[in-house]
This record gives sequence, C-alpha cells and structure tokens, in this order.
Amino acid sequence: MNTIVMKFGGTSVADVEKIHAAATRAVTARKKGHRVAVVVSAMGKETDRLVDLASQISKAPPHREMDQLLVAGEQVTIALMAMAIEQMGHQAISMTGGQIGIVTDEAHTKARIRSIDVQRLNEHLDAGRIVIVAGFQGVTTDGHITTLGRGGSNVTLVAIAAALSADECDNFTDVDGIFTADPRVVPNARKVEAISYDEMLELASLGANVLHHRAVEFAKKYDVPLHVRNSGHNRKGTLIVHETESMERIVVRGVALKDELARVTLSNTPDQPGIAAKVFHRIASHDVVVDDIIQTTAPDGTATISFTVDLAELPECRKVVAKLCKELDCSALYEDHLAKVSAVGVGMRTHTGVAERMFESLAKANVNIQNITTSEIKISCLIEQKQGKKALRTIHEAFDLGTDAVTDRSVRQVVSGRRKKAAKKTKKSKNRKKASKKTATSRSKKTAKKHTKKAARPKDKQS
Repeated sequence: MNTIVMKFGGTSVADVEKIHAAATRAVTARKKGHRVAVVVSAMGKETDRLVDLASQISKAPPHREMDQLLVAGEQVTIALMAMAIEQMGHQAISMTGGQIGIVTDEAHTKARIRSIDVQRLNEHLDAGRIVIVAGFQGVTTDGHITTLGRGGSNVTLVAIAAALSADECDNFTDVDGIFTADPRVVPNARKVEAISYDEMLELASLGANVLHHRAVEFAKKYDVPLHVRNSGHNRKGTLIVHETESMERIVVRGVALKDELARVTLSNTPDQPGIAAKVFHRIASHDVVVDDIIQTTAPDGTATISFTVDLAELPECRKVVAKLCKELDCSALYEDHLAKVSAVGVGMRTHTGVAERMFESLAKANVNIQNITTSEIKISCLIEQKQGKKALRTIHEAFDLGTDAVTDRSVRQVVSGRRKKAAKKTKKSKNRKKASKKTATSRSKKTAKKHTKKAARPKDKQS
C-alpha cells in the first residue's frame, strides 16, 4: 500500500466545481488502495481578500493577528473538501496544521517548520480515511497560530510527504509544470520535463513563483521526488529530482525575475571589524531576510554597506536601520524601484562564456546592470524595475530557451542530419564506382597479361 500526498493550490480549489474535481482525484487514488493525504490552499483569491480587509482596518496590523486572520482561508477549504469526499461515499477528515502536529518557530507570517508529529495522521490513514490538511500553517510550542509565508502550502506538502516517507508527492496547480521562464511574461517559454533540486531551489529563491524555496529545500534534504502538475488534466508535469549527468549538457535550464526589490545603502559607517556583523545581526533579529550584500571602503577610514531586501520587508528594515544610523553615526539611502534577473543551470559548472553571453544580450537591449552576483549555477543582475520584464525576455532568447528556438534547432538538426546522410550515400556511391573501376582495370590487366603469356609460349617452343 503506497502513501500518496497531493496538494491543490488556490486556483485548483477556486470554486465548488474545482473542489469536486480535486476530491475525485483523491478518491481515485484511495480506490487503488493507497493511503491518501491532501494539502489544500485557500480558495482562489481568498487570502488576498483577507489581506485587503486587514489593510482597511490597520495600516500596520500586528503579525500575530494577521496569522490568526489568514489561516481562516485554508480552514474553509479543508471542510468543504472533506464534505465533497464524504458525499462521494468515502471517509475523510479535515485537520488544521496544529491538529496534525506541525510545530513552527515564532516568526509570525513567515514561520519555519521545526517538527511534525505524524502519529494522528498515520492513525487516520491506516483507518482508511483521506486526510485533508490545511496548508500554510502551524503552531508554536505554546499554541500560537503561525503561517509559513506566501506559497507556504507547498512547504506543508513536502514536509508531510517527507514525514510520512511518501511514495508520491504531487503538487497540483494551474500550470503544466516548471517552465524556462514565467509564461505570463515570456509567451514562448517551454515546459521542462525534469529539473534538479539545486536548479529549482535557485529559481524559486530568485522569483519563480510555482514553488516556495523552502519546499524545495525539504524535498532535497529528505529525498522527496516532487511532481509539479496541472490539476486540469492527467498529463505529466515536471519532476524535481536529484541531478543527473545528462542535466549538465544544458547550460541554462531557466531564467527568473524578482521584480519587487529594495536596496538599502549605509554610508560613512566605521571601517572596523565587527561593524558588518552588528548591522546584519540587528536586521536578522527582526526576521528581515537580506539578499545581496556589497561593502566598499574609502581612504578616510569609512565604509559603505549596501544590501537588498524584498520590497515588502522595507518598512520593517527602515525601523532597524534608523536606529543603527544613530548608533554608528552614518546615513542611509533607500531605493524601492529595483529588480533582479537571473539565469540558472547546472551546466554552468562545465561551460564557459555564459556570463559574457548574458551581459552582451542585456547591453544590446540597453538594460543597465547595477550589480552582479554569481554562484556555481546562477548569474544574477540587479537592474531597474521598469526594465525587468524586458530583461527576462532578452536573456531567455539569448540562451535559446523558447519553444520557437527549440523547433528551429530541431529543424536545423533534421536538415543537417539529412544532409549528412545524403553526403554519406554520395560518398559510398563514389567509393563503389572507384572500387568498380579499380576492379575492372585490374581484371583487364590480368587478362592482357594472360594473353601475352599465351602468345609467348609458341615462340619458346620454337626456340
């Protein structure tokens, strides 16, 4: 008996009809004898609606109360899903994150899972029930409700699959899988059949919104093969798995855009050991995630520290930096109009010229690069926000990632193959003709020689 964990995103449970369709998938798997757990998100745009309600009440609502509010969306979906399955004649039970034992840290609105107690989950699964779990949420050790951040239902999916040692882990969404770029921005983006954990982790953290990067971290750590599929049909999607040797043949697997970034620059900070540590310790203590960091020094004994954060984190970051400026007697500059475009691929480890190609394409498109960061398998450029989509399409085309490019390349390969075959045939034909001529010449020489010998014999006798 296999264990299957599947997750349905907001668009896949947006209305009653789609909830019935998702319930049918779960029941079909149960009929085959599998143990089935289903993770669901809030219906459609319900989370956005709740966020909007909170903003009408308060400009800066407390994070704890936001968590209390936002978990309501998933709790509606789990109850409706359980009802749909019961209506189909099968046993189901709905459970919140806290009820199945998902324990998190205390970072409200972006909590991290610390542990999962799957005893209750296993009891229900062994009893033949389909368990419907509210994604995106958990509880602290003292019982406070927390949420895992945008895309947190993906984290719930993989965490439960890992805890149950699931045989299948399916993430059902409204797209066919992982694409070489966001198809809403790049129309000819191509679906990827398989992608490595490392590539997906980079793409997820660099702006690809199909999966939360912590979900990919869990999948890699606990060796959970993750299948991203479309809930609207039964075709295969994209498998996220361990890296294979063949993956290195593709230099760039995909490109991503993070278009809501802010940069904070601290000028005239003391150029002394421990200053950078103090700055980033203080920022981390307020749960602000820092992206790129650059530090430069000046001859007058001061330094400039620049770093980027998500635009949503900027208000909290401002509060922290304002206090730091007073303590360090420095000044701060805030820029809220930046984006980051990136190219990702494990093939970069073994191929040269990737950076040159990317920079050249951006230069031709008149996109100015403000900062460059790299890792073993990615290259990222900080640019103006208004040029983000243009830059994404540019580098996607530069690395021939689109469906058009693949088709053109395939046609060229076919034509080239035919030409090679034709050339081989011509060569063989020529070789045959040469061999035939050579054989004919050799035969005539032998015949002539034979006749000469025969003609000479009577003379020998006469002598």
